[in-house]
Amino acid sequence: MIFERKKYLGELIAGRGNGLVKIITGVRRCGKSFLLFDIWHNWLLEHGVTDSHIIEIQLDDFRNRRLRKPDALLDYIDSKVVDDGNPYYIVLDEVQLVEEFVEVILSLTHMRNVDVYVSGSNSRFLSSDVVTEFRGRGDEIRIWPLTFDEYFSGIGGDIRKAWLDYYTFGGLPQVALLETEEKKTDYLRGLYETTYLRDVIERNHLRNPEGMKELVRVIASGIGSSTNPTRIANTFQSAQGVTIKRDTIKQYIDYLKDSFLIEEALRYDVKGRKYIGTETKYYFADIGIRAAILNYRQQEETHIMENIIYNELRSRGYNVDVGLVELGGKDENGKFVRKQLEVDFVVNRPPYRVYIQSAFHMPTLEKEQQERRPLLSINDHFRKIVIVGDDIHRKEDELGVLTVGLLDFLTDKKILEQG
Repeated sequence: MIFERKKYLGELIAGRGNGLVKIITGVRRCGKSFLLFDIWHNWLLEHGVTDSHIIEIQLDDFRNRRLRKPDALLDYIDSKVVDDGNPYYIVLDEVQLVEEFVEVILSLTHMRNVDVYVSGSNSRFLSSDVVTEFRGRGDEIRIWPLTFDEYFSGIGGDIRKAWLDYYTFGGLPQVALLETEEKKTDYLRGLYETTYLRDVIERNHLRNPEGMKELVRVIASGIGSSTNPTRIANTFQSAQGVTIKRDTIKQYIDYLKDSFLIEEALRYDVKGRKYIGTETKYYFADIGIRAAILNYRQQEETHIMENIIYNELRSRGYNVDVGLVELGGKDENGKFVRKQLEVDFVVNRPPYRVYIQSAFHMPTLEKEQQERRPLLSINDHFRKIVIVGDDIHRKEDELGVLTVGLLDFLTDKKILEQG
């Protein structure tokens, strides 16, 4: 079983020879190394590049530990590159293990006949750092765990069965290759404890690892719910009698974001066209890891569906916010009141903007009107979509609101750009 990762291969092809360092980022075990050392390697061979012109180094391999020294790494690459008129492709995995790695990579860009590809798994590879540290010489390619479409294209079979497995165990490629539920569960639990959590704790020298563990559980339990560090601190105090300062929680959350384990969706005032910084929402990069953190409790499909839609949108390259629409009107006593309605996702990638509601079921007309109301309160020409968990035929009403089934949405990459 092979997952082709066509989108990311296309991005590598598009960036080939553009003079920028291709920086492959993403949560650990999402398939970065396979993309570079298998998919990209094979594509280069198929398109006329010889093995001698592909220099690949996995820096987390202990046998390559000497190459973590800047001079040793540069000397090694220099010994392999000759000026024969053909480009060399340098692929460095886990390059943050190299001392002064930014300077090393910038030095490689001074060589006229090399094309550089590097991967990393921590905050040093976030977009802001790419711009700052690589002085405009970096081209970030963000890799996500398998989308449902990638997952189903690889495993085949019955689509509903595939969906059941996907929303339970997530989209990490290795998990998809395991045969039994027990093996998938054990792998995810072990990966979280021994890789993700340990990596965050050790890298940031945390003095309160138990506090970090509990914070992750709190966030996992509340995906899709608005919160903030102050509210989380209050939860610690009221539920456990534990005092953790707001600033400490904020810093811990930043560590989790830097590890690509979670992402933050900001609240956006649609009519006021401004961000509201009081609360935010968090989503996990992989829903299987979230399930393992909670020991497979809270497997509520409503919130899982929302998290998966968020990840799908981000993997397609969109920026995603949580929308708020403020309405004014009179209550039952005739008093003027203001009410805030929430739009699950405000999706942006110029020139596209789309407003999306996630509704697991809409069994009644009242429920349907409830989901559509925030969208109909937005007076602009951008697309408005309601995604439901049921298998339905697409339908667009006279007001332009499209209702589409979840699996239809997940397997149609062009749906947001249509209409």
